[in-house]
Amino acid sequence: MDLRTLRYFVAVAEELHFGRAAVRLHMSQPPLSRAIKQLEKEVGAALLDRSSAGVALTAVGAVLLDEARALLDHADRVRVRVAAAAGSAILTVGILGDSTDPDATRLADAYRRRRPHVEVRVRETDLTDPTCGLHTGAVDVALTRGPFDETGLTVREVRADPVGVLLRSDDPLADSAVLKSADLADRRWFRFPEGTDPLWQAYWHGDEPREGPVVRAVQECRQAVLWNGTVGMTPLVHEPVPGLTVVPLTDMPPSRVVVAWNDGDTNPLVRSFVQSAIIAHRH
Repeated sequence: MDLRTLRYFVAVAEELHFGRAAVRLHMSQPPLSRAIKQLEKEVGAALLDRSSAGVALTAVGAVLLDEARALLDHADRVRVRVAAAAGSAILTVGILGDSTDPDATRLADAYRRRRPHVEVRVRETDLTDPTCGLHTGAVDVALTRGPFDETGLTVREVRADPVGVLLRSDDPLADSAVLKSADLADRRWFRFPEGTDPLWQAYWHGDEPREGPVVRAVQECRQAVLWNGTVGMTPLVHEPVPGLTVVPLTDMPPSRVVVAWNDGDTNPLVRSFVQSAIIAHRH
């Protein structure tokens, strides 16, 4: 019963789907199925009920899931403490644009409790790189927003925020209860520089070509609205800014808060950060 096989089992038990678990583990499904069957043989009992309705944990599987999580977490702590003793327990985290995300403080507290020996270095990036430096190797893991090109990356959603339109408080539309994108068709929007991820641009421009000032940072977006009366989208979770109003948009999909890292990265510091991010955003 080695750690790798236990990781395989935990992935299947959490996804309750061999295909999704295989994608998550960056492997094909047949060897994953063989590994789980071998584990069941070693345990001497079925761990999963497989049927046309899907996959479910047996009572034995539920017990092993709890124990496997504890074992894997302990193994990660051993690796981290050894790395700390060697002076190499450093995790570089990329955070997008405005680090005043309401869950950022809770995440920092959770990760510090989970990995007290780790030195966390935060790299805040502007809105032109939603991967926060993952593609260039500048960071180990990113807490950011989608959508963006996920090639070579593993992405897990941790929260979805409704979005609204950012307006000056004296804008004729500022007193509206809700708005639709069509209500803003003739307005100037703040835009991102040429070369910014196309998926990212399309989402924040409401899937329409826009005209207006080019911005790179959250504060520049706000200033563009304050000084020029332009408009643009923003998550509804941000604190209100004097002189600005946010009106909910009813026809836009929510903004996904995600944690992302490079495919195949087995760094236990990254894995524990991802787990902490998921837990922090659930509460």
